Amino acid sequence: MNSEGRHKVYLGLGSNLGDRNAHIEQAIALIHERVGEVVRRSSFIETEPWGFESENKFLNGVILCETELTPRQLLKATQKIERELGRKKKSASSHISHLYKDRPIDIDILLYDDLTIDEPDLKIPHPLMEQRDFVMIPLREIQKK
Repeated sequence: MNSEGRHKVYLGLGSNLGDRNAHIEQAIALIHERVGEVVRRSSFIETEPWGFESENKFLNGVILCETELTPRQLLKATQKIERELGRKKKSASSHISHLYKDRPIDIDILLYDDLTIDEPDLKIPHPLMEQRDFVMIPLREIQKK
């Protein structure tokens, strides 16, 4: 947490349905409005689906946001944004299951300050991020800035 009471949060963004760029840009705008200031953003990269078969490639990126929300409030806010942008409800264990599918938007909490949380529906740091180049490449890009 910085001196102003805000937390540094890295969020992974992905889309492989419809206008992928527009979905991610809409998500970033809503995050900025409801979660906190978006202080850095990575380039978007195009990647193959991970964990499932699909003809639709993903567009992925990472943002750094400063927020006053707690991790639980952040999870609820990002899930609400996903639903508003057309995402079907995630199951409680979707981030660790192999039941991935095409989606207009996906927002994952990657890091929240130096916090570690291990709850059934909230795991920080994201447990699979280091296995995913589509997360690590854009994350490293904005951590260097």
